[in-house]
Amino acid sequence: MNSKQNKNFLTFFLIYLTIFLLWFLTSEAFDFYNAEQKLIIIDKNVNNSKEDSLNLDKYFSVYDKIKDNYYDFWDVKKEDLVEKSIVWLVSWLNDPYTEYFNPNENKNFMSSLSWDFEWIWAVLEKVDLWVKITSVVENSPAETAWIKPWDIVTDVNWTNIAKMSTTEVIALIKWPAWKEVNLVLKRGDETIEKQLFTKAIVIPSIAWKEIDDDIWYIWVATFWDKTWTEFKKELEKLKNKKWIIIDLRDNGWGYLEIAVNMLENFIKRWDVIAYTKYKDWKKDTYYSRSLWDLYNWKIVVLMNWFSASASEIFAWVMKDYQKAILVWEKTYWKGSVQQPIELKDWSMIKITIAKWFTPKDKNIDKEWIEPDVEVKLTKEDVEKKYDRQLEEAKKVLKSYLNSTSMQLSIDNYKKDNK
Repeated sequence: MNSKQNKNFLTFFLIYLTIFLLWFLTSEAFDFYNAEQKLIIIDKNVNNSKEDSLNLDKYFSVYDKIKDNYYDFWDVKKEDLVEKSIVWLVSWLNDPYTEYFNPNENKNFMSSLSWDFEWIWAVLEKVDLWVKITSVVENSPAETAWIKPWDIVTDVNWTNIAKMSTTEVIALIKWPAWKEVNLVLKRGDETIEKQLFTKAIVIPSIAWKEIDDDIWYIWVATFWDKTWTEFKKELEKLKNKKWIIIDLRDNGWGYLEIAVNMLENFIKRWDVIAYTKYKDWKKDTYYSRSLWDLYNWKIVVLMNWFSASASEIFAWVMKDYQKAILVWEKTYWKGSVQQPIELKDWSMIKITIAKWFTPKDKNIDKEWIEPDVEVKLTKEDVEKKYDRQLEEAKKVLKSYLNSTSMQLSIDNYKKDNK
């Protein structure tokens, strides 16, 4: 190769090398830019994740200190530490409807929703250290044993229940049928011991009867799977009647969607029945899908403190659409929606995921509905089994029948019953 060829070769080599280096550096720069952008995106995601998550370093640090230093650590069950931590975490939300259930509690909770279990058939409410009997089912073991509303349960089967949750107390009482149950009750200044046996009772979710002068009465015990079809059947039987009392007292649980289905008997097609609003601003609207003639009776709805959730939705909608006069003392004011989420070990967390709103877009959670007519039951009424609320509801309904205006009938009742 001569000198001229060498010079040409070197020139071409340098040109190719320059082009290669330019390409390399450009492509690398481009890749570095992409990588940098990816890192920025990842960093943003990490930061966002950190904002939404808990820093558990301190928790594990405390756990390590306990493990290394606590004298009786080997007597502590690690599973119990986890369970108690979860219970505390959930309880800290201060929402009585967001709850954690361990596997056994979950089983008991789900079975209680079946409306078909064996126990003494009395409704319990947590008060202070113990639980209070709030109502007793007719013809139940509790009624046979002369257990009364306002009785305070302090011991179950020789176990003091101080500081136990209502769920834990119920677990001590129910199952199987004919199980012996020994209760210690406080009734005023008295301490009373009762022995009774659990029993399976078939209770329909709907019952009806004629109570006085062609006044028809429908009792709704719960809002469960079959309640709305049972309700529709009973309404058909009464389709030619003029006036009706719907009793939702002590009805504090069930599916709110069932209440929506039941309301379709009174609210015309495509009218809004309720809204649910979620954390992410999503909103579901529930419309009446009624495909049948509406029932246009003059209606009184009976409620009390233990009427909650679906009962309150039912009453609020009837009130918003001026479909019924509401008679009660006051309600429980629960307008939230819970979703049960099962965990891998069959435990479960029930979380409040949404709030219910009325057709007029009113949030009923933690707000009582103003009654049209307020009627308070006294302790003496309960002891004598005198249903003052039902008797006053009859008077309200008779006033309503003789008036063309709902408000006028309420005013006339109040004037006549000062």
